[in-house]
Amino acid sequence: MEGSYRFLRRVWNFGVKLSAMHSGAPGAGIDWSAATLGKETRALRLEIHTVLKQVDYDYQRMQYNTVVSGSMKLLNALEDFKADASESAVAALREGFSILLRCLYPVTPHLAHALWVKLDYASQHGDLLDAPWPQVDDSALQQDEIELVLQVNGKLRGSVTVPAGADKAAIEAAALASEAFIRQAAGAAPKKVIVVPGRLVNIVV
Repeated sequence: MEGSYRFLRRVWNFGVKLSAMHSGAPGAGIDWSAATLGKETRALRLEIHTVLKQVDYDYQRMQYNTVVSGSMKLLNALEDFKADASESAVAALREGFSILLRCLYPVTPHLAHALWVKLDYASQHGDLLDAPWPQVDDSALQQDEIELVLQVNGKLRGSVTVPAGADKAAIEAAALASEAFIRQAAGAAPKKVIVVPGRLVNIVV
């Protein structure tokens, strides 16, 4: 009970803080294309819509414990975001919080409704009772870069960031040039490089 209370208090406090930042409708008139957004804003929207995709799936399976876990991840992402003064950054926060409130509404209807009214989300989505379920924005899930786990001789030694469309040769080159590998190899030549697409690079020396 104490943990639930602390979480809901954080939700309320964040909503109050957000209501003082901007009074416009969440996301109204915002161009969400990646080219117009800052790196941090893109990262926030990636996290929001990744979690939303999982929460939506969990609701369909009636896995409510993981719905709550997903809601906590959403709040963490919103609290950790360092919003600048740009309209798109604040709009991304408001978009994310409106998604969080809709995810929480079936389990905490009174608190979610009070914050929905306080932040004037009804002007865009209507009353919370009738608001549409949030939809995953597939464009927000597209990444310019991905981070791969870096292993040396099967042991975790760090990570390497590469363009999302990097081929195997480019990934190998980035891993071999990384500071973590150079430090661990201590001058030894690599014998083999194993690339697991989207997951990891393992360098055998």
